[in-house]
Amino acid sequence: MRITKRTNIAIRVLMFCAANRGRLVTKSEIAHVCKASENHLAQVINQLGQMGVVLTHRGRNGGLELARDPIDIEIGPIFREMEAPVPLAECFADVDSSCPLVEACRLRLALMDAAEAFYNRLDGVTLDGLVCNNSALLSILAPEPCVH
Repeated sequence: MRITKRTNIAIRVLMFCAANRGRLVTKSEIAHVCKASENHLAQVINQLGQMGVVLTHRGRNGGLELARDPIDIEIGPIFREMEAPVPLAECFADVDSSCPLVEACRLRLALMDAAEAFYNRLDGVTLDGLVCNNSALLSILAPEPCVH
């Protein structure tokens, strides 16, 4: 399974925010450190805000921060939401697929089960588990140690 660029950026945003708890972070900071375009970031940050995972603050001194403690943010639901509009295979995209096997294909069900197993495995992974006590990651994302 391959995740979309959008999901990858979303997880980077969340890790950056978790590594820099206690202050607002800016889109340009994240773009610079995480090697992502500000345009993509703006779209992802908007979606994360709609999901209730980040809080955004407008204005000159604005930025974003996590809406909840990193230990309360599970990665599985983030992946499900971010990946939801992307079909796993071409035949998942719509009922009018060009594949003549759609009605009888058992692979489709197997792939749906495999995707759900993938998401279920991520349900137990928290943002805290990805970031805190990960000194290699923290040295990249933030000069300050992770504080609970």
